[in-house]
Amino acid sequence: MSVSYHSAIGIAAWTDLRRSLIDRAVSDLRGVPRCKTVGAKTYWYDHYRLGNKTVDRYLGEDTSELRNRLNRQTEIADAAKQADLERARLMRVLRAEGYLFADVGSGQVVSAMAKAGVFRLGGTIVGTHAFRCYEGELGVRIGFDQSATTDDIDIASFERLSLALADTVEPPLQEVFSELHFDPLPTLESGKTWRWRQSNRQTLVEFLTPSFEEDEGIRDLPALGVNAQSLHFLNYLIADPIRVPFLYRSGVLVQIPKPERFAVHKLIVADRRQGGPDALKAHKDRAQAAFLIEALSETRPDDLVEAYQLAIESGSAWRTRIFASLQRMPTTAKLLQSMQ
Repeated sequence: MSVSYHSAIGIAAWTDLRRSLIDRAVSDLRGVPRCKTVGAKTYWYDHYRLGNKTVDRYLGEDTSELRNRLNRQTEIADAAKQADLERARLMRVLRAEGYLFADVGSGQVVSAMAKAGVFRLGGTIVGTHAFRCYEGELGVRIGFDQSATTDDIDIASFERLSLALADTVEPPLQEVFSELHFDPLPTLESGKTWRWRQSNRQTLVEFLTPSFEEDEGIRDLPALGVNAQSLHFLNYLIADPIRVPFLYRSGVLVQIPKPERFAVHKLIVADRRQGGPDALKAHKDRAQAAFLIEALSETRPDDLVEAYQLAIESGSAWRTRIFASLQRMPTTAKLLQSMQ
């Protein structure tokens, strides 16, 4: 497997698009930014009055990057209209450079969730839709055979983060999905909904959350107003997510896992698939892991080694899953071994 890269023009356009989308997130403040400390974390909110009540709209975890943007908020807001035109131009450049764009169905759903605040409030896209976004994050070309998407959109978030933020999506996701002709799918637990199916396009949206218990039951995500299927090993995947453009219309700002964690997590998932390691989805998991590991070994070797070491040191169950997948991937296993 060989990795090819996008041109310097494409990489620069993608980088500028991400910066512009992140700037836009603070361009429409309605009030005064203020921070709150919850436990060991500090979060920023847009604090404003709405009628006879005050509202705290979540902006993000306290970072030097966010503080810098809040300090430049007036400047960013003044340039917002020109920035809209510039994003449209950047998208044309990316299309000309051959970047992967979202299909209309997936784009509409992701865009609607973004407007409601899903990604602002901790939602992270996982699965193939996240994998496609690594084309821009790593500057690599991803072929159709590697990136062919299913109609599934998986959103993961931490239950504890959802509780801590004290903010919710608006409008509620039930309304968002209803407008897009989604119906909730029945579950074994009455009153718990974590999957929606679109009637006209068959797109499936699922919500997931890490399991820190022995079981993998249904949990609540209060900030998103939904339930979620809990899964072991998912905490590793969605820790410290990154914000990137989702290539639809003039760009949508979303969260995805770090590519090195995505790659290692795919080794685990491939061995957990229903139908076993020979299942079609398991083959796809290993193919995506192999591609990212090769790309990261060239572009971000230190990050890859750190993520791999963290996973195999997390316990015997982790090592068993990872090594079982690598036994079927001798080239990838040899590459990882050479980097230790």
